[in-house]
Amino acid sequence: MSSEHPALALLLTSLNAGFMRLFIALDIDDAIRERLSRFVDGVRNFAPDARWVRPDSLHVTLKFIGERPDDSVETIKQGLGTISAAAGPIHFRGYGFFPTPKSPRVFWIGMETGSELPKLAAIIDDKMADLEIPKEERAFSPHLTLARGAGGSGSPRWRKGDGPNRVFQHLQEKLSKLPPPEFGTMTPHEFFLYRSQLSPKGSKYTKLASFAICNLQSQF
Repeated sequence: MSSEHPALALLLTSLNAGFMRLFIALDIDDAIRERLSRFVDGVRNFAPDARWVRPDSLHVTLKFIGERPDDSVETIKQGLGTISAAAGPIHFRGYGFFPTPKSPRVFWIGMETGSELPKLAAIIDDKMADLEIPKEERAFSPHLTLARGAGGSGSPRWRKGDGPNRVFQHLQEKLSKLPPPEFGTMTPHEFFLYRSQLSPKGSKYTKLASFAICNLQSQF
């Protein structure tokens, strides 16, 4: 999901009292999260200047909503509660760098899915557009962000200031000598509306509501 410089994000949060920073995402099975955690422990020293995401914070973003008034949360929940969509397996394997391997700012783990996950993301995007939340400008591209260059955005798009750098150089050299990593397969049965709270120690994610993939009724 979208990321900002921590100090700036914290200032913006303090100025937006009465607002929540929201997004919609899938949680990750514990077994996959544990494999990702062990993988990060094994490679993080090859990119010591990067900002690594805590394994307990990993999630699959379906829709970034952004800052919304507190009193809009119930309306968003109601909108999500009208959706029906099918589930399908998600395979976590491989890795890559945004915006390009030669100008890396984000280190990510790949996800292979069928048509179900993109369709779910599209349905959610359409439903949120009905609530005057802007639609996504880019096609859905699922991935798990593991690390960002110091102070860098998590956006996959090319941004001002991007260019060749050495933040992930040793990591890329190490990974190029190893087979593509495999982290397992899961089939999601629910997704969540999350609140993101920013602090100097990083983002804190709180689940506000959960919805079953095929029979979406709020569980919170």
